[in-house]
Amino acid sequence: MTASNYPLFVKRDLDGFFGLFIDNLVQLLLIVALCGLCGITADSELLLQAILPGAALSILIGNIFYAWQAHRCARRDNRSDVTALPYGINTPSLLVYIFFVMIPTYNETNNPRLAWQMGLVACLGSGMIELAGSFVAERIRRSTPRAALLSTLAGIAIGFISMTFALQIFHRPLIAMVPLAIVLMTYFARISFPLGLPGGLLAVAMGTMIAWLLTAVESVWPGAPGWLTVSAMDPASVAASWQGVEWHLPQFAGAALWEVLSQPKEWFGFLSVIIPMGLFNIVGSLQNIESAEASGDRFDTSSSLAVNGVGTIVAALFGSCFPTTIYIGHPGWKQLGARAGYSTLNGIVIAAVCVTGTVGLINNIVPIEAGISIVLWIGIVITAQAFQTTPQNHAPAVAVGLFPAIAAWGATVTQGAFINVGIATAGAATMQDLLTSNIEIEANGFLIHGMLVLERGYIFTCMILAAISALLIDRQFRAAAIWSLIAAFFAAVGLTHAYQLSENNLDYLFLLAEPPEGALAYRGTGIAVGYLLLAIIFAAFAPTNTRTGSGELEK
Repeated sequence: MTASNYPLFVKRDLDGFFGLFIDNLVQLLLIVALCGLCGITADSELLLQAILPGAALSILIGNIFYAWQAHRCARRDNRSDVTALPYGINTPSLLVYIFFVMIPTYNETNNPRLAWQMGLVACLGSGMIELAGSFVAERIRRSTPRAALLSTLAGIAIGFISMTFALQIFHRPLIAMVPLAIVLMTYFARISFPLGLPGGLLAVAMGTMIAWLLTAVESVWPGAPGWLTVSAMDPASVAASWQGVEWHLPQFAGAALWEVLSQPKEWFGFLSVIIPMGLFNIVGSLQNIESAEASGDRFDTSSSLAVNGVGTIVAALFGSCFPTTIYIGHPGWKQLGARAGYSTLNGIVIAAVCVTGTVGLINNIVPIEAGISIVLWIGIVITAQAFQTTPQNHAPAVAVGLFPAIAAWGATVTQGAFINVGIATAGAATMQDLLTSNIEIEANGFLIHGMLVLERGYIFTCMILAAISALLIDRQFRAAAIWSLIAAFFAAVGLTHAYQLSENNLDYLFLLAEPPEGALAYRGTGIAVGYLLLAIIFAAFAPTNTRTGSGELEK
């Protein structure tokens, strides 16, 4: 086989397709499940006629482009073993935008449409950042310590990916633990299964089979022990969702997007989520391109990142709230023998699943627990990568950057607990009641006020604290002082640390903004001053000898 007849499809593309398809399918199932937390149900028009068709278009465009790019690379290098870059919905962005953009909007307004519109704004912002970043990605990577970028992703992975899904696995262990074992053997032990079955496909199949077997046990054995009757599979729901299978072609959502974009006060507070996630997507994609080059496939950086951003922008313009990205794992697909066909096939099949409304059917046939082990593995890899791919002496900086994200997870759990107790018990105490009575209230060793302060704008704070720590490790005091000044500015204007709390509703408190009457308000002025003091101290040591990132002393 020569590069001149580089094939559209080879047999081993099936292995790559199943792996990438399962990965993308899990994202779609997550969208269906988590959008329900925003009032967007599995049978709603917003999901079936806007979000999923928009995702279909963005995924199809990207997969086709990266397959075409692989053909170009094969012709350029006169090779026949080029593997296309894997591509799909960005898992961290999906989770972050749902939990930190859409759900807060829905909780505040009880308006599913507004939550969807705010998700579109976040997706559009991320795509624009990625597109712009395609021209300056290398400069961003050079000017920001890697520990600062990856520690933030690791914090998100621990709290909002790995921890969440680990709890879900142990919540329904009979369904989830067999798929977990298969995923761990596939990706950790590199086990090959009979007939060459992809581990991801086998995990989902086994979890689905177990769930339906448990459903059968429950139906024929009414007195079965409680631990056996844990399946929520419903044949009636499958029949109903089958009847709902129909075509839903993508529709332009520009009017709905502009309706919110024209009111900056509605979305300005979410910039502390949108901007960092856009930057992380740039750097993450850049690293994946570098990983592909290390495997022997050299792709143009600018065009790869540009199409990544274009795919996300298309998603937002046609109704999807969720950015797309170049996936990790190119060396794995290459080892499977996949070429370009797996990417093309994935784009076509995923698009068909989305525009036919089949996702709802699959959601009722396949329990989410059957696939979440794959996402848990992604969270584990992201966390491990933060320590493995940064300089060894920067590991403490990575650890420092985890704290704000962990505080954010704790604040989310705490807020959710208060909300649920308030729903179940009329007149129950709220977070505001506790903090009003004693702002230093402590619960099991945790200062609730401190947790909320550290949670606000935590994605910025993770990056800043990790950057400062890495620069201090390298004795780059002047750069550490500059990062401290940036931190002081963010705190002073309310992008970080400042909050307003009305009963259980937590929100940002920006400079010059007045909180609602009766709300508990905390501005980050004191913390801004603290960062200024850090800058002064670090700057005072700037004239001393400094150390470069390689650990050598400069004269």
